[in-house]
Amino acid sequence: MPLLLSKENYRVTPWKNGGGQTTEIAIAPAGATLDDFDWRISLATIAQSGAFSSFPGIDRTLTLVEGAGVALQIDGRPVDLSAEHRTVVFAGESAVHATVAGTTTDFNVMSRRSRYRHRFERLSFSGMQTVVRQSGALLLFLAAGEQLDCLGQDGTQLSLGQFDGALIGADDAAEWRLQTTETATVFVVDLMEIQND
Repeated sequence: MPLLLSKENYRVTPWKNGGGQTTEIAIAPAGATLDDFDWRISLATIAQSGAFSSFPGIDRTLTLVEGAGVALQIDGRPVDLSAEHRTVVFAGESAVHATVAGTTTDFNVMSRRSRYRHRFERLSFSGMQTVVRQSGALLLFLAAGEQLDCLGQDGTQLSLGQFDGALIGADDAAEWRLQTTETATVFVVDLMEIQND
């Protein structure tokens, strides 16, 4: 059975370097810390300019949820995270500095590259959309919109409110029909375990 992730139950903690706030949506393995997770998905609130925490060995995807965005320097290269350029991919060991004009909320996916890789997709639609799990774990997150109804090919039904999520495992349905009566933005994250022979 998929695991429903309710915004009321998310854990809020300071950044690793204390420069912001992170709201943990899901982490593996369960009970892992910022030093030993295989993968972690969170909402990051950036309210002041400064450096990002360093996460050696981690691959990161950052995408804008709310706010005007943030000007980033990634290893000295300027990158704007904004309404026009919503997603940035970078290595956790990169030197990243943020310059903000106001508070920004971002969706943050991190995976330990020796154990997992992740694939991120942003879907904006009204009506119906079909999503197929490509890996052992799929996370759905309603980033914008009031309600998202999810129907698995096995008959499982889920309903998500804004900022709620669902973690769908290998034993759950692979194909899901997503339905909304309004325009919704859904983040889809596939988490693929690396098989070492």
